[in-house]
Amino acid sequence: MPQFFGKLPTTEQPWTSLQSVQAVKELENHIYFNCGSQTLVINAVAPNLIRVRMSPTGVVSPPRSWAVTQEENWPDVALTVQQHPDSTEIITDRMRVAVAHNPCRLTCFNPHDQPFAQDIESGISWRQGAVANWKKIEVGEHFYGFGERTGLLDQRSQVRTNWTTDALDYDILTDEMYQAIPFFMALRPGLGYGIFFNTTFWSQFDLGASQPGVWSMETRGGELDYYIIYGPEPAEILATYTQLTGRMPMPPKWALGYHQCRWSYDSETEVRELAQTFRDRRIPCDVIHLDIDYMRGYRVFTWSPKRFRDPAQLIAELRENGFQTVTIIDPGVKYEPEGDYPVFDEGKDGDYFVRNPDGSIFHGYVWPDKAVFPDFLNPDVQQWWGDWHKTLTDIGVAGIWNDMNEPAIENRPFGDDGHKIWFPLDALQGPPEDRATHLEVHNLYGQMMAKSCYQGLRQHRPNQRSFVLTRSGFAGIQRWSSVWMGDNQSLWEHLEMSLPMLCNMGLSGVAFVGCDIGGFAGNATAELFARWMQVGMLYPLMRAHSALNTARHEPWVFGDRVERICRDYIELRYQLLPYLYSLFWESATTGAPILRPLLYHFPNEPQTYQIHDQVMLGPSLMAAPVYRPGVQCRAVYLPSGVWYNWWTGEQHQGPGYILADAPLERMPMFVPAGAIIPMGPVMQYTDERPLDSLTVRVWPVTGLETLHKTFVLYEDDGQSLDYETGSQGMTTYTLQQSARELVFNISARTGNWTPPPREVVIEVLGFGEQRFMDDGGDRQLRFLL
Repeated sequence: MPQFFGKLPTTEQPWTSLQSVQAVKELENHIYFNCGSQTLVINAVAPNLIRVRMSPTGVVSPPRSWAVTQEENWPDVALTVQQHPDSTEIITDRMRVAVAHNPCRLTCFNPHDQPFAQDIESGISWRQGAVANWKKIEVGEHFYGFGERTGLLDQRSQVRTNWTTDALDYDILTDEMYQAIPFFMALRPGLGYGIFFNTTFWSQFDLGASQPGVWSMETRGGELDYYIIYGPEPAEILATYTQLTGRMPMPPKWALGYHQCRWSYDSETEVRELAQTFRDRRIPCDVIHLDIDYMRGYRVFTWSPKRFRDPAQLIAELRENGFQTVTIIDPGVKYEPEGDYPVFDEGKDGDYFVRNPDGSIFHGYVWPDKAVFPDFLNPDVQQWWGDWHKTLTDIGVAGIWNDMNEPAIENRPFGDDGHKIWFPLDALQGPPEDRATHLEVHNLYGQMMAKSCYQGLRQHRPNQRSFVLTRSGFAGIQRWSSVWMGDNQSLWEHLEMSLPMLCNMGLSGVAFVGCDIGGFAGNATAELFARWMQVGMLYPLMRAHSALNTARHEPWVFGDRVERICRDYIELRYQLLPYLYSLFWESATTGAPILRPLLYHFPNEPQTYQIHDQVMLGPSLMAAPVYRPGVQCRAVYLPSGVWYNWWTGEQHQGPGYILADAPLERMPMFVPAGAIIPMGPVMQYTDERPLDSLTVRVWPVTGLETLHKTFVLYEDDGQSLDYETGSQGMTTYTLQQSARELVFNISARTGNWTPPPREVVIEVLGFGEQRFMDDGGDRQLRFLL
């Protein structure tokens, strides 16, 4: 019909497809395909990592200074180029790329000659203002990652847009989110690959929504630029992707503890009462976050002189009581000429704020009303902004929480009927010698703010690790900051959705992630809060948060029963810190996620591909949370192998489903045979005392002919940067089991860090325990079965 609900019909501009290859040239591991006026360039960055670029103009642009990839740091790849009459093949020892000449189309093959990332007839195409690539969805192929995404785990049949947005009131149908990470992995039994779409412009993936059996990627940049990573499994895909985009630094150990936040604890009296209540009720907690009301009229880098009269004294008292302080910082600087506000004055005098195309300073409205915004693409602005954090670190602030940095701006004062805006798309940002339009760098604004913050904290807190939390970011954000999933809601649906959201972030290279426990907007019920605290125990970032004008969400406000549940699961979190801290080290060195979907460890079991409501915390602990009210039991899928009930020790054989008991006090948890989990004592905060006792729990399998499992316990001082120069300790535990005995080997500790004197207990489920004083040496313990 010519009209559809009042809309006039439109005709889309046609696409022009890449045509025949006219010449092929090899130069320094780059293979150039001349397609008339267009140029296709393919180079092997690593044996399993291929970069593909296509310029419709024939000239491939040099990389920008903010590019997240640094290919010059990679060793040369052994490469074979084979020319055939109708194609060219680029071969490494891990994969093969075949480029058909007429028309020019690309297909990848694994060592078993299975195709993947295969161009269809449309291939690579372009039109005014856009370039795209269409590829085949193989039978049984599923899609994961894409950064911060709502809905379930598998993103097949979805459209996913990469454009950072203040996604207030997001739900299962929301597309654009706070984070824009144009990376995904495709998985089918026996084969997996990753795609990193290397564009900061608006971009979009279509995973079979428009054309069944076809996925596509499109960008509003002028060129196509993407990386193909052959797996074949998720772990290797992520290891390569994070080698490309960076890995997180080790956080301070206190950041792994429980965080308490609210918008807002608005006076130092209220903060002191909050801290003392945690200690009086013996509920462990390490961190208190201060939201926007600690500031003087929402001016960043200030304190309210009435409600926070002596912040240095407050922070010192909190630290003495075992609490670290994290303060929020937004990018909007109050527009206040002649107001003696030095942040504004310095920014104006230094020409540090984003300007409109006509040269005037851009302004919008955020918490302090009329505000201007630093140009974080400019290194001079990054340095200046980072230096301002010294006013906070000098009085003891330990971490910074970056918010509203998509950026979130309105065209009228908050409270009026305004609408969201962002900088003009033709506004120029960056240093004078390397300017870019906001159209190109919009997705980088939060990323560069987090980078400025991280570098400032590192500069002004010598040899101390810092904690940075951001709402917005781009690919590689893990180098600078942890991430939370923004303004969620106190709904059962948001509790359920938190697991696939965090797992997809982990599968996008961002491991240190969390959701607001209890939900930010709205009022949690007692049952919802209890269940959410159980799930929150698994989050890499464990923070409870609630909004202004909502009911309080501290662990004790829902009555004695829920308080006991909260205490039990927060205490379990603290007991698991030796295991959890080792997972953070694994992530910092390999890019592995901390919270993992089942498919991460069982990629060849298609049954795991759609399971979004069970997760693995590392390799050895699986949880099946309850995410609906009134539920007292639930179905749990156990992948292949033998599994133990965490609570009862009952043994189950997978693969298959069981019905697990789940009264309100219990979240179903399971461990696989051969699991090794080091645990510590309950503490009220992470460095209440040194780890003076260590229990290593081991789960065997009776009657198994052979079993061989390892786990590396990682330790350091938890605070300094000395770990970067070797002040760390690694102890490898190895479990070997035959039909008659279990042998537990402990390697001599490596590294230059020594723990305090402590007793170590090796506890083998069903077969007793053995104790010894930890002298750092190797030893072998035997348990008869």
